[in-house]
Amino acid sequence: MSETWNNRTKLVHGGTRRSQYNEVSEAIFLTQGFVYDSAEQAEARFLETGPDEFIYARYGNPTVAMFEERIALLEGAEDAFATASGMAAVSGALTSLLKAGDHVVSAKALFGSCLYILENVLSRYGVEVTFVDGTDLDQWRAALRPDTKAVFFESMSNPTLEVIDIAAVAALAHEVGATVVVDNVFSTPVFSKAIAQGADVVVYSATKHIDGQGRVLGGVVLGSKDYIRGTLEPYMKHTGGSLSPFNAWTLLKGLETIDLRVRAQAQSALLIAQAFADHPALDRTIYPGLSTHAQHALVQSQLGGNGGTVLSLDIKGGKAAAFRFLNALTIPVISNNLGDAKSIATHPATTTHQRLPDDQKAALGITPGLVRFSVGLEDSADLIADLTQALAAAQG
Repeated sequence: MSETWNNRTKLVHGGTRRSQYNEVSEAIFLTQGFVYDSAEQAEARFLETGPDEFIYARYGNPTVAMFEERIALLEGAEDAFATASGMAAVSGALTSLLKAGDHVVSAKALFGSCLYILENVLSRYGVEVTFVDGTDLDQWRAALRPDTKAVFFESMSNPTLEVIDIAAVAALAHEVGATVVVDNVFSTPVFSKAIAQGADVVVYSATKHIDGQGRVLGGVVLGSKDYIRGTLEPYMKHTGGSLSPFNAWTLLKGLETIDLRVRAQAQSALLIAQAFADHPALDRTIYPGLSTHAQHALVQSQLGGNGGTVLSLDIKGGKAAAFRFLNALTIPVISNNLGDAKSIATHPATTTHQRLPDDQKAALGITPGLVRFSVGLEDSADLIADLTQALAAAQG
């Protein structure tokens, strides 16, 4: 029955497992192990486990299982595996799938830690990686080979907010038998249906919108049952990147309100982007919901016209002006998270992407004046007023 529910119902009730006490709020099973009635039962449990037969918290936990089932219902995936962080999800999804000699094609516009996995970790173990402009289908077509094992991209890139055509790239990748792995954080599970559009594997940093209140780390990988249980789970349970039960419970509480929060944040983000679209202190206002965005038509079809909760402002005057802007803000906080109830301003060139050489930053559009702005749940009029005075300070 839960498969037929609408999303808000799934997000409140999906995957719930009640104990013998029939609690209303999901229980936290804060335990690392489980007791067996006999040696024979222990042996049988290790040989084959059912959905309610747990062995060790690194392998699975009832609270974690509730989170996995609920997010899978929302995403439309057969199964999910929860991880300790978003980067545990990205690295686990890729590393469990690949071996020495494999070839990967990836979009070049990525979060700094994702680039590190592809450039430093996978290449160290003999995986060849080819980077392309993710918005250019001709580059994907040219880079894909018969031995390409996987493609990887952020459906909406960090921090320049390029939107990649999931269906088109997936079709090209599937022609050569490659697995399509999509980091869907900026698109959010509320607006994007990446699996329905052709993705084989979807990863989220649950630290972002899923928690949405700056409390815990977490991640999740979603896909087919064969991939999750046959490929990913053996890797994750033996390398130890599992999610803690307490964090899983916190993320369950976040899922209950994610639809309401993300829609409100995206509505405010559009109002803010429209307010500053032609501001004289800015070289660029980047927001996928604006008609001036290069992939605006794709946003209409792929995301239902929703531009997400993040915009980027390229401030005239470079780093010095960007820093004056950041230091003048009174409502948003300066941090490097996103998708939070609190608005957050980030200077990617000196934080999240600081390790990249200057020429690579320039190629990705990460200028010294670029500020990534994650819109929270504050009143949009208050945010617009605060950004206005901060831009005036930036030009002083």
